[in-house]
Amino acid sequence: MAQTLHRASDPRTVAVPGPTAGDRWRGAHLSVVTRVCGATIRLAGRRPVLWRWAARLHHPLVDRLAAAQARAVCALAARDVPAYRDFLRARPGAARRRLDDFPETDKDSYVVAYSAARRCRGGRLPARGVVVDESAGSSGRPFNWPRGERELRAVHQDIAGYTSLVFPMRRPFVINAYSMGAWATGTTTGTAMARIAVVKNTGPDLGKIVDTLREFGPDFDYLITAYPPFLKHLRDRLDAEGFAWARYRISASCGGEGMTEALRDYLEERFQRVRSAYGASDLTIGIGAETRFTVWLRRRLRTDADLRTALLGPDEQRLPMVFQYNPLTTYLETNQRRELLCTITSPDVLQPRLRYNVGDEALLVGHARILELARADAGRWAECRAALASERMTMPVLLLFGRRDSTVSYLGANLYPQDVEYGLYTSNPYAAEISRFCLSLVEDAALETRPVIHLELRRALPEADRAALAAACRNGVRRHLAQVSRDFAQSLTEDPTAGDLRVELHEPGGGPFAGQQKIKNVYLVG
Repeated sequence: MAQTLHRASDPRTVAVPGPTAGDRWRGAHLSVVTRVCGATIRLAGRRPVLWRWAARLHHPLVDRLAAAQARAVCALAARDVPAYRDFLRARPGAARRRLDDFPETDKDSYVVAYSAARRCRGGRLPARGVVVDESAGSSGRPFNWPRGERELRAVHQDIAGYTSLVFPMRRPFVINAYSMGAWATGTTTGTAMARIAVVKNTGPDLGKIVDTLREFGPDFDYLITAYPPFLKHLRDRLDAEGFAWARYRISASCGGEGMTEALRDYLEERFQRVRSAYGASDLTIGIGAETRFTVWLRRRLRTDADLRTALLGPDEQRLPMVFQYNPLTTYLETNQRRELLCTITSPDVLQPRLRYNVGDEALLVGHARILELARADAGRWAECRAALASERMTMPVLLLFGRRDSTVSYLGANLYPQDVEYGLYTSNPYAAEISRFCLSLVEDAALETRPVIHLELRRALPEADRAALAAACRNGVRRHLAQVSRDFAQSLTEDPTAGDLRVELHEPGGGPFAGQQKIKNVYLVG
């Protein structure tokens, strides 16, 4: 007997066969497999010591198991998640026996297209035990991400396990300086760290952090979690106050945006070590994280031309962030455009993320492949062994170049070219003088990373008009971003210097616009 499906958004009527006995058996089998795998993953992460043990024994066979688990999670969601079932039905194709037979999902095609409830297992949002995180992006439209109790517990376990491995501390005290407002990172980090440390959630308040360090004194091992630019502000503030760094043991963990090695070097003149993590509100905050090994690899890529060519390709000039990740929890792939696809493999995820394309460009490399390249040079291999000596993580490596959509990530907010354009042209008496624009992130001599808006002028202007044009554009862009981006607005309330957007004016065909003869503008430059 056939079931008839009526879609409010589609006048067509589609006849869908009812489930056969074989379908029901396969569904039960998938459910059992994913639950057993999920329970195994939860057991491995239940205690930090177990997490560390699993991270050090990763084997390529685990990657195959992770791929099978990711495929099973997709197949199970096709049965249990109304939105995903509808999404697949609208995209007929292969029998979906392999993971890559399932189409990519992203924010526009999946998240925007279906309600939050329809994207949940069973098609409903539980009445209790759910925490809703919010990310506003740059359009001003809030995107909400419900997470269940077990899902959050798994995230907390991953963060605690990684932290205990990379930041060994006798008397751990975490000062959580992430924003407590627009981003979920702050509250999630605070809860996770409470599993292994004393925690104080100060938010990005320099005064509170300074007071905390002085009140509790040098007997603790401190870990400060924050955005990278804030760590520089903290170092400079403590230096200015004559803080006794030598008496304290302070490390730092950061995320939300990339960090240059120059800034890391500057911070590690005071902090014992500084490590970054990679995540996305769409997915989870714990996709990947830096280790001593990945920091060595990134620094080596700056100077070792042979290694750079072998790993990144002969024409690649960008230096990616480098992380290790656990494919048993976040299975990663790349498509033909080198965009990162992520499947959260746990069956406990309330809203399954299935081959989700967050828009980041990346390369994925096995741990064994990097060791093979390291052994090709004696000096390189000696450095590699030293970097592996302490943490000994054997998980695969994620080389992350950043967003392909021409956004600039700044203080946890994504700055989009279209929003900069609004700020440049709305109520700007000098708008007619602007030919085109592009964006970059520049680290100045003080190691402050700021967005730079490059403007190509239509004609030469007197100095007074140039100054007035730059001021009008700076104020207009800052005003518009504060209106449409909750993350940017939150940064302004917590750190007024976040609004220090740089504007550089260039003569026609000058600066980054030299030689650009393309029909489409290039909005992001290095």
